[in-house]
Amino acid sequence: MISFRCDYEEGACPEVMNRLVETNLVRTPGYGEDAYCRRAAERIRRAAQCPQAEVFFTLGGTQTNLMVIAHLLRPYEAVIAAQTGHINTHETGAIESTGHKVVVCPGQEGKLTPEAVREAFAAHEDHHMVKPAMLYLSQPTELGTLYTRAELTALRQVCDELGLYLYADGARLSSALAARGNDVGLCDLATLCDAFYIGGTKCGALFGEALVFPRPQLAEGFAFTRKQRGGLLAKGRLLGVQFDALMEEGVYLKYGARQNALADRLREGVKQAGYRLLTETVTNQLFPVFPDPLIRALEREFSFHIWQRVRPGESAIRLVTSFSTEEEEVSAFLRALS
Repeated sequence: MISFRCDYEEGACPEVMNRLVETNLVRTPGYGEDAYCRRAAERIRRAAQCPQAEVFFTLGGTQTNLMVIAHLLRPYEAVIAAQTGHINTHETGAIESTGHKVVVCPGQEGKLTPEAVREAFAAHEDHHMVKPAMLYLSQPTELGTLYTRAELTALRQVCDELGLYLYADGARLSSALAARGNDVGLCDLATLCDAFYIGGTKCGALFGEALVFPRPQLAEGFAFTRKQRGGLLAKGRLLGVQFDALMEEGVYLKYGARQNALADRLREGVKQAGYRLLTETVTNQLFPVFPDPLIRALEREFSFHIWQRVRPGESAIRLVTSFSTEEEEVSAFLRALS
């Protein structure tokens, strides 16, 4: 069975795995107080051109989102997200479990607009309702689309106007950074966001994310939040070792570019076979629309998510390429469409 289900079914990319093996028996202090974590954090600061940033290594995306929102918001405050946002659809009420409401608004191809944010904010008029205090987005979005620098700048302006934090989920950030036409770099995220994370779990690491606070004052006390919320790993150096390898010599971008290129082959092949896409993407997720009989036939050889019903007899599926997807696996899928 060839899998296009997600980009975290495998272990780790060779650079990360080799580094973990090489350092396996090295003894270091626990809880991330080691040279590997310090070096990885410094690599991230340099890549983001943000020397003052505070960097924290965490275990996974949902936990990172939960911790950031719990840390920055007061108990009566809420976070605004697109209806398709990960914190709204795929985190089992994790944000609500911290006592914070997720205020959803419609997105355009998964992306928030200034108008939608203003409308969601204005709907919460007084102290009888929660007070929106943060804007959550992901780069790329749940639909594989990208925010441009102009779009992020416009959202930053709205956040400044309304007094909102801007937080970016970077679970698949390597794909976004390496995407065709992308004009948003790490330095832009550091300039425009109050917090963001660099995804590891879905970007070649065994596990882990790197959370960045560009303004150190917002990170004050986060070490306590991370510990209280169960996000502090005793063998914290395992996170530092992985990000040290990922952020070295273009490794992170290399795998983002590779998985995007394979996804591009799938897109072109789907179109050439006469099928359409639910939305146009340039990252490692794509959503072809197929007749249900074809989907059932494909399921005999391939694993993927059925994303949504488009109309009777026709559904969109999600295909995701990873750092380890093989050219032949893509070719096999395209042959099955012919």
